Amino acid sequence: MSNHLESSQSLYLRKHAENPIDWWYWCDEALENAKENNKPIFLSIGYSSCHWCTVMEGEAFSDNAIADYLNANFVPIKVDREERPDIDSIYMQALQMMTGQGGWPLNIFLNPDDLIPFYGGTYFPVQPKYGRPGFLETLQAIRRFYDSEPEKLTSFKTEILRNLQQSALLPVNQEDILTKDLLAQGIDANSAAIQPNDPGRPSFPMIPYSTIALLGSRYHTEHISYPHA
Repeated sequence: MSNHLESSQSLYLRKHAENPIDWWYWCDEALENAKENNKPIFLSIGYSSCHWCTVMEGEAFSDNAIADYLNANFVPIKVDREERPDIDSIYMQALQMMTGQGGWPLNIFLNPDDLIPFYGGTYFPVQPKYGRPGFLETLQAIRRFYDSEPEKLTSFKTEILRNLQQSALLPVNQEDILTKDLLAQGIDANSAAIQPNDPGRPSFPMIPYSTIALLGSRYHTEHISYPHA
C-alpha cells in the first residue's frame, strides 16, 4: 500500500512510497493535519546517494511495528534535501545546535503549532546498537516527553528559536541593498554550480541552483555576464 509520496517528482521520495509509514511530503495539508490532531511532526530529510538514508529506509522505515507507532502518534514527513535545501538548511542548523553535529538522514521532531524542533538525530537503528537506543524506544520516549513535559518543551523550543534567530541576523548596511551587481554575483554563483565539473572536483547541484540560473538567463543586462555551459 503506497503513501502520499507515490506521485512525487523526486526519485528519492518515491523510493519511500511503499514504506508502511504514512509519509507525507512537505505541504500545507500535512502541517495542518499535525496541528489539528496535536501530533508532533517527524521530519526526515535525505537524498538519493546517502548511504545511511538507504540503510534506514531498509531497516526502521520498513518495520511494521515502528510504522504503526509513527502513524498513530506522529505526522511523518519526508523531504528530499536536493529539492528543498531551504528546509534542510534550517533544520540542519537546529540539529547542530542540539547535538553538536549533523548529517543525513536528518531526523528531527517538530512542534506542530510553530514547527520549532525539540529533538533530533541522524541514523536511528531498529534495535539498540552503536550506543543508541532502538528507534521504537526513542519514538515512545519522545511522545511521552511531548505529552507530559509541556513546560520543558516550551523552554527548549524558546532556546532553539532564539539561537536560530541570532544565527540568521545580518548586519544592516545600506551598501548591501540589492543592486544589479549583487544580483549578477548571485546568478553567477548559482550558474557555476551547474557547470561541468573541474577535474577532481565533483559537484551535486540542487534544483534551486538550476532554477535561479534559468531565471537569470532571462534577465540579461549589460552588467551581467554568464559563464558558458
